[in-house]
Amino acid sequence: MRRFAQCLVGFLAVFSFATAGAADLVEGKNYARLKVPQPVETGKKIEVIEFFSYGCPHCSDLEPYLQNWFKTAPADVQFRRVPVMFQERWKALAKIYYTLDALGEERLSPEVFKAIHVNGQALWDDKTFLDWAASNGLDRAKVASVYTSFGIDSKMKRAIALAQTYNIQSVPTVVVDGKFITASDRIGGHAEMPAALDVLIAKARAERAKT
Repeated sequence: MRRFAQCLVGFLAVFSFATAGAADLVEGKNYARLKVPQPVETGKKIEVIEFFSYGCPHCSDLEPYLQNWFKTAPADVQFRRVPVMFQERWKALAKIYYTLDALGEERLSPEVFKAIHVNGQALWDDKTFLDWAASNGLDRAKVASVYTSFGIDSKMKRAIALAQTYNIQSVPTVVVDGKFITASDRIGGHAEMPAALDVLIAKARAERAKT
């Protein structure tokens, strides 16, 4: 439960921040520059990673703003998620994310958040998840096969390693191009995230152009 509290701790301070205008993002306050930039997995595209968990209520609250941002995200940007496993239940939820991703059904992420945080469904229970998947039109047997596969376990190990590399202490946390890190509590709230992402992407793009 201590780790679960870290999903909440950053947001307790959100009201102490004035909403940051996108153009007014201040390094060291609204975002941090990583001392050691990390290599990205997106090649020429600018990478945006959301470290998250389906079990985190704040990740659920951020989701609608990200979904809207996806509609207008720049073509030279690639967004990806990395599930964080601060507690045992979140391990099962990480498996759900990678299962949906492997099946090409990551579009169901908003429905996963809704099932857990609105409908109170315990998707960290294997049977409950498989029932939910079937109710959303997925082939139950195929989902079960992927869910328990070696490939999913490998992706989870990689996710744990990435969270350690980036020293992720709370979620949701967003990293832009392996060098800039921010979170909603640093920029004034979830609604400010799309504009903040655009600013940090522009910074990353400008720095890439110099190299």
